[in-house]
Parts: sequence; structure tokens; C-alpha cells
Amino acid sequence: MQSRYRIGIDVGGTNTDTVIMNGRGVIAAVKVPTTEDVTGGVRGALEQVLAQSGIAGGHISGVMIGTTHFTNAVIERKHLVRTGVIRIGLPATASIPPMADWPEDLKSLIGDACYLIKGGYEFDGREINPLDENAVIRIAAELRDKGIISAVVNSVFSPVNDSMERRAGELLQQHYPQCDVVLASEVGRVGLLERENAAILNASLRPLSTKTVNAFALALRECRLGCPFFITQNDGTLMNADFVRRFPVLTFASGPTNSMRGAAFLSGFQDAIVVDVGGTTTDVGLLQKGFPRQSATTVNIGGVRTNFRMPDMLSVGLGGGSLVRQNENGVSVGPDSVGYRISQDAKVFGGARLTASDIAVALGRAHFGAPQAVAALTGEFLQQAAQVMDRIVQDCVEKTRLSSVPLPVIVVGGGSVLLGPTIGGLDAVRPDHYSVANAVGAAIAQVSGEVDKIYSLEHLTREQAIAEAQAVATARAIDAGARADSIKLIDKEDVPLAYLPGNATRIRLKVVGDLEL
Repeated sequence: MQSRYRIGIDVGGTNTDTVIMNGRGVIAAVKVPTTEDVTGGVRGALEQVLAQSGIAGGHISGVMIGTTHFTNAVIERKHLVRTGVIRIGLPATASIPPMADWPEDLKSLIGDACYLIKGGYEFDGREINPLDENAVIRIAAELRDKGIISAVVNSVFSPVNDSMERRAGELLQQHYPQCDVVLASEVGRVGLLERENAAILNASLRPLSTKTVNAFALALRECRLGCPFFITQNDGTLMNADFVRRFPVLTFASGPTNSMRGAAFLSGFQDAIVVDVGGTTTDVGLLQKGFPRQSATTVNIGGVRTNFRMPDMLSVGLGGGSLVRQNENGVSVGPDSVGYRISQDAKVFGGARLTASDIAVALGRAHFGAPQAVAALTGEFLQQAAQVMDRIVQDCVEKTRLSSVPLPVIVVGGGSVLLGPTIGGLDAVRPDHYSVANAVGAAIAQVSGEVDKIYSLEHLTREQAIAEAQAVATARAIDAGARADSIKLIDKEDVPLAYLPGNATRIRLKVVGDLEL
């Protein structure tokens, strides 16, 4: 038996789903409740799926994990460290200081060590001012005195030219070696404030990312798995452990992305609308060429505007644990949920709270727990609740469509039993293993590299600029763990910027490749 098996894990708010795959299909699948420490649930899921499959740990070539650790940290305002911010751009950019529009509670956790110094570039790479190196050295001493161990360096138009960012980062680490430095150009896209915000979140999460990666490594060792492990990121691809330590923000929204990639693999559809119903939320998104459509706008994370890559998803508070109530306006479902406590709180499991899962069991859409516990629910009440759930999802599907052309609607996730056989008049496709599509998406994930940069075409042809961008993206994919001979271009966007001089164009480009194991 060869080491050709992969394990995919997706840690959700309610369940931790795990599969073993051999490249062609699912060998074994388990779904266990997510534990409060998360890592314990991962360990339990690994033990169960290995026992179910009968495959020895030595035959596993890699473990792919999707985690909510970092998203939850921002949303819950936990495990974030104080972070210094150095913006290079004076006299430009002085009108809006760093973190100007952040929620006050989050801003107070990160701190107010923000500095604006001379330097930066125009869109075409020309200097605004030389970098004020003395200011960087002075800031390094101030950060050390304040006990701040994390810092962000963000230069105006650094996606065009990152030289000043890199030099400032070198000076910071030279004069304050204990400081962990994040360069904004490596995290976010074109857009000064949003790129800066993404970099600040990334820097504040780095200590947690190191702790989390080490915890996952421990869980694998305890299960006697000596293979490498990888973390899924929000474009449906993978990062190795070192990459995750550097860029934890790239895991944001990786769960819904895994579900969409898994839905494409399990159903065979490359272009479709995917409805992923979990224990707490329902996420709806559009598949294009087997990958989630990426958001073209800023993305709000915990009240902070960012512009790093994210899938274009609609999320609503409907899941298996959603609370169902009768009120003066009829029946309401969600958005609050019992979450991972569903196996204790739902009526069909002996609890006292009426959830969407109870409704599904009473309607005959699902078969688990004790149906007699919900036998007293009236037919009219059940139909009203069913209509509310179906309408919530139908509205999301209609908002996701880009045209009137009918697309398959793939329904996945453990909570998809809440829904009827049709959505908005379209048949709901439920492929085999639909309930663990998120773990399947993690197991099949590839590795990507991406570029988003403004090029001046005064001294380059458009073809040369695109070739340069593709070379950079390819190098980034290889650095993240892709096999060089498997890399292919999957997305390219070339937008002329008529409002800028110098025949400027913005090139956004992505490549993917198979994981090097």
C-alpha cells in the first residue's frame, strides 16, 4: 500500500468534519462536535476516521486543515497582540491616520502606536520622498520601550514598488530584533487603507498563529501521523505551516471556500451556485471553473475594512442549531443558534430548545435523534417554519446569480437536511458525502500564487507586464508549496487605468499548482 492517502479536516463552529481520500473518492468520513479548545476535536476526529478506514497512519501523505481560529479571534476580540504601525508616505496620506475607522474596542486592543514618516512612491514607482531611515530607527526604540513585539510597515503604492517597505523592515529588525515585522505589500492588494488594515490584523494574529500551528502539529503526533500538514486559505488553496505562521489572515472564510471546492469535486459541476448549510450559518456562493468567485469589493472582518482576497459569499444566520420561535409576526428561524451545543440543547437530543434541526426531523426531512420529542408540533407551525427556512435560502440564491441563465444549485453541509428538494423552482443537487463537502474541499486543495499590481506601460508592453506578473505569481505558489511543473494560470484580469498618466494598467492574476508532498 502506497502513501497516497490524504486527510481533510474542516473545523466549523458546530462540527469538525474529517475525510480520508485516495485522490478519486472518499474512503471514510466522520463528523464530531467541535470542542471548545478546537484542537481536541481535531484529535478526536483523526482517531475516529483512521479507525473507520483501517488505514495505518504511515500511509497518510498529508493532512489538510481548515480552521476558524483566526476569524474567531478577531470577531471575539481575543488573543490579539498590540501592534505598531509605520506608514511611509509623508507628505501624502496625512489626512487619514491608521485605524481611523476601526471599532473602538478592537482599536484599544491593538494600541495607538501609529507613525507616519517620509517616503513612498507614486503609482508608476517614482519616489514621493526618500525613506526617512532615522525615523524608522527612532520608532524601533519606541516600540521596544513600549513592549510592542509586532509591527506593520505600509508604504504608499508598495504593490508597485516595495523597496522602501523592505528597507524599513530590515532597519526595524536590525535595531529591534525581537520585533515581528509584517510588510503590507505581502498581505493586501492595491488600496492603501484596506491593505494597511489587513496587515495590522495579520500582525496582531501572528503569535496566535504560531500557537495554533504548534497545537495542530501536536495533535498529529499524538495520532502517530508523521506526515506534513497544511492549512486551507480563503481562495480554496493550501498553505504550509511556515506560511500560516506568517499570514494567518489568509485563512479567513476558508470554511465556506472548502465547501464550494468540495461541492465542485463531489458533483462534477464546475459552474454552479453552492448552498452550504452548517450548524450556525448558511453560506451561498458562485462557482466559476471549480473555484469560488472572488469578491471585487472591500471585505469587512470584525468591523475592519480589508482588501485581501476573499470569496464573494452571502452568509445568513440559518443552520441546524438555529433557534425557532413563534411570535406575533409568525414563525422566526435564527439568526441566533445553540452552535456546538446542539447535541445537548435540541429537543430531539433531549434538550429544551426548539431548533431548525427539530423542525427538519418533525417534517421527515432528517432522521436522527428522538422524533417523538417533536411529535406534538402542529402541521401548520411546521409548514410555516419550513417556508421561512426555504425563503431565506432562496433569497440568497437569487442574489448570487449573475444572469438569468439557470445554474445547478448544489446543496452541501450537515445542515442541508433543513431544506426541501427544490430551491426557487430549481432542483437541489445533493452529491454523495454532501455533509462533509468542506473536509473534501480541504483534502483536494491545491496551492496558489497571486499578483495584484499596477504597471506603467511606458517602457513595457502589455504582454511583458502580464508575463512578469505571472512569473511573480508562480514564484509565490512555489514558495507556498506548489510543485513547479504543475502550475497553471486560472484567472487573469487586465484593467487599463485611464485616470492615471503613463498608460497604466492594473493586472490581477492567479496561478494554482498541485501540492509538493
